[in-house]
Amino acid sequence: MNKGFGPMLEMARIQSEINRIFDNLLSIDSAGKESGSWIPMVDIHETDDTLVVLVELPGVAPGNVTITTLGGDIILRGEKPRPPSEGPARHLIAERAFGRFRRVIHLGVPVNTHKAQAVLSDGTLRLTFPKVPNRRGGEVAIEVAGA
Repeated sequence: MNKGFGPMLEMARIQSEINRIFDNLLSIDSAGKESGSWIPMVDIHETDDTLVVLVELPGVAPGNVTITTLGGDIILRGEKPRPPSEGPARHLIAERAFGRFRRVIHLGVPVNTHKAQAVLSDGTLRLTFPKVPNRRGGEVAIEVAGA
């Protein structure tokens, strides 16, 4: 890692984590219920022509995930069912997350949501969006005239 970017990358990671927590705490679904009991982790990367979003959803079946878009956001909703207990058991440690989840992911890049592809395999949801040119165009220089 480049030493010059280390502190800035760490600050960006912390800010992303804080935003993720507040998205979950302040979100209310359309039924007026709280948003969920856990928050899936997300990685986003882009190439010249695509934006790829990877979401950790271990133990979640494809039929238990709903993906929608609104503006520049992706909204993931779903549920990870708790496996049945093996007889009368007492939990000593319970760290795995179960229950409903909701995650709002701001893309920040213009993409074609109509041509998006979603594949859930081995506990990872892979969303691929083709990027589109910025509708507002690129950077335009404006000359400054003297008075």
